[in-house]
Amino acid sequence: MNLLKHSLHGLILMGAVVVLSGAHPYAAPGVTSLTNSEVKYRLTDQHAVVLKRGKITAVIVDNAAVDTPELPGHRAGYNGVASLKYEGQTENIFVPALAGLNFEHIHDGNPGYKEKFEPRAFPMQLRIISEDTVELYQPPTENWKLESCGRYQILDDGTIEYTFECIPHAALFKNGYIGLFWASYMQAPEDRRIYFHGKSKSLLDKAETLIAASTPAHGVDSTHPPANAVFFPEIAADFPLTLVNHPSAYVYSQPWYYGIRGNYSYTQIFRKRDQIWFAQSPTGGGKQNPAWDFQWFIPDYKVGEAYGFRMRAHYAPWSDHVTLQNSVQKHLSALTHN
Repeated sequence: MNLLKHSLHGLILMGAVVVLSGAHPYAAPGVTSLTNSEVKYRLTDQHAVVLKRGKITAVIVDNAAVDTPELPGHRAGYNGVASLKYEGQTENIFVPALAGLNFEHIHDGNPGYKEKFEPRAFPMQLRIISEDTVELYQPPTENWKLESCGRYQILDDGTIEYTFECIPHAALFKNGYIGLFWASYMQAPEDRRIYFHGKSKSLLDKAETLIAASTPAHGVDSTHPPANAVFFPEIAADFPLTLVNHPSAYVYSQPWYYGIRGNYSYTQIFRKRDQIWFAQSPTGGGKQNPAWDFQWFIPDYKVGEAYGFRMRAHYAPWSDHVTLQNSVQKHLSALTHN
């Protein structure tokens, strides 16, 4: 891993344009109940909430175990979107016992911490904002002292907008950045590759192409940074989370990627300015179950300040790349402007 680090404080990335500002570029948007006291919510004694809109039904869970007809044998720890189905489908696109958009790692690139899966291990609170929006709030975790809130909102076409905000409450991150990781455990797709527009690192002067990225084993060629990355985290050689620190030969040039399962595509769409890194594993959710993941680094953090990003997860029938790209454009545009 490249150990080069750049200060981002006081910069906002707008594509390739850098604009000076007094705010941290990853300052929280201020929309969740963590950062906005005007947000009203109600609590529930249930550990799962169903969101349905358009032709999509999603089930959002905290990190408690759930065993219901909709979620049989769902394991504790796997928070996020436990089930995602298109109209008429009986099968969950995610591994039923696991989840998608699952917040699972907090780290600083050093080995030897107490809990690899800290967001899974400490209680979360389901907050119902409205019939189409819920949040997963987690108090400061025991080890990293990171407080967080993830908002899941289902839009009119069934796309899920995910907004994550967090506040570090102690200066415990030794390399000067906060590392965070999300996983989506896909249920046995025939094609375990992910697809994105990008370039080979050895051919950066060439035009972008559509890349079908595969990884031969867990933790090998596993992560794909943005082509305009301005921060490369310092990570110890013996760091145990191998999906984090084993970059591939590619960089991505457009901030979205997708995978295909049967006749459907699952697309994760990001804002350029958030500098998300794509990640993948061929067996992250089990022998035939790949993980289609992403990670985020917050450099130059300050205790008590709030940071955040936004992204969307789009699930729809699959026909071809051009059709999907046309569908994604409105979401890219909307994310750029919020």
